[in-house]
Formats: sequence, C-alpha cells, structure tokens
Amino acid sequence: MTRLLLVAWFVAPLVALVLWAFADSWAAGSLLPDDWGRRGWDGAAGAGLWLALWRSAVLATVVMLLATPAGAMAARALVRVGTRLRAAAAALLLLPAVLPPLTVVLGVDVLLLRLQLPAAIGVVTILVVQALPYTTYVMYTTYLAHDVAYEEEARTLGASPARTLVRVHLPLVAPGLAAAAFLALLVAWSDYVVTVVVGGGLLLTLPVLVASNAAGTGNEPVVAVLSLVAAVPPLALLVVLGLLGRRSRRQPVAAAIRPRPPVAAVRP
Repeated sequence: MTRLLLVAWFVAPLVALVLWAFADSWAAGSLLPDDWGRRGWDGAAGAGLWLALWRSAVLATVVMLLATPAGAMAARALVRVGTRLRAAAAALLLLPAVLPPLTVVLGVDVLLLRLQLPAAIGVVTILVVQALPYTTYVMYTTYLAHDVAYEEEARTLGASPARTLVRVHLPLVAPGLAAAAFLALLVAWSDYVVTVVVGGGLLLTLPVLVASNAAGTGNEPVVAVLSLVAAVPPLALLVVLGLLGRRSRRQPVAAAIRPRPPVAAVRP
C-alpha cells in the first residue's frame, strides 16, 4: 500500500502534463481537454526544444563525467585521513551545498568575467563544484562499507593494478558510483540560476526554455511538452544506472582474479 501511494504521489503530476501536452484547448472547469492536437509539440519545437535538449544533455554529461570521479577520489581520501582532518575537509567539500546558489554565482561571476573565461567553461566549472558535495557524500558512505581485502587478495594472487581496479574495485562500488553519477547529472540537468547568470543567456538549456515559456500566458501546452521532455532523460538514466549497478554487483569477484602462472623449477 505504501509503495502504491508513493508511486501515485510521483505519477499524479505527470498525468496533468501528459494531458496538457496533447491539448489544444482546455477550459477551466472541464475534466478533460476540450480539443486535442499537436499545438504544444509544434510550439515547443519552434521555441528550440531539440537544440535545448541537446545542450542540456551535453552539459549534464560533462558535469557527471567530471564530478563523479572527483567525488569518488575525494571520498576515498576522506576515509583514509585522520578524524580531525576529515572533519575540516568534509566541511569544505560540503560548503557549496550550504551556501545560497544565487549568492555564490553572483560572486563567482565577477571573477569569471575578470578571467575572461568562456561562458560554457564557467557554467561547467561551477556546476561541477555544486555537484561535488553530493557525489562525495554518496561515495563516502560507499567507501565506509567497502572492504579493501578483496583488492589486496587480487593483488596478492597476481592481478595487475589496472585489472584490480576494473574487475574488482569498480564492480564493488558500482551502486555508489551509479547513485553519485545520477545526482551529478540532476544538478546540471535541472540548473537554471548558474546557466542564466554565468551563461549570460547564450546557453539555452531545457530549464531556461521552460522558464522563459512559463513566464508568458497561454503557453500551457508548450510548457507541458518541455517539462515532459525534461523529465524523461533523468528517469531513463536512473533505470539504466540501477540495472548496471545491480549487474556489476552480482559479478563474482573471484572470477576477476587470475593467479600467476607457476614458475618452472630451475635445476641446479
């Protein structure tokens, strides 16, 4: 019963979006749209839907690929350092998640303008910094439960460092990596403030396009289409990463360890 209520809680808003996405007109008080059609899809395509989708996908992917390994390395370092230094480092890493985003962006924007960095590089840099607290925290909890003995056993039995990393270490921490990657993608995919302020309006992503159309009146079908398209990729990625994490977790670690071939005895 609890699961059904939870699913209904998340699905109910999407039902209204789906109805609006295929509605040409929907009068107040009507249970269903009065006229069905493609006005919303045509309007969204004319507003730059597919270009904004491509830019959002590239931006989110770049931030995910940078923030996930950076958070993993920071988390592994936090697990190994002393307690006092760990607390100070954790506070520094979590600082971007505590400060108001608009305050941070307005302060950093001045620095980026003085350095004359391209808008895209500035947006990626700030979003990676904002995603680091989430990826670091997820990987920190992962490494606290991680048993290094598997890697040590693999190295003892002859596995190379690269093979140990790919066949032993990564499968064991795959669920944590999947969760960290998903959170990093969400930070970049749903961002509006950084993209508008630092990008200067030149970087048109899906959140920017949704906000610009939602500011007008009579754009409900267009806004519904844009919102649906923005919601589908994160949900799809969540499913894919979850399946990959489960598959990697189930792989037997012992299969990745190949002992060295026996050395032939040397006769005196």
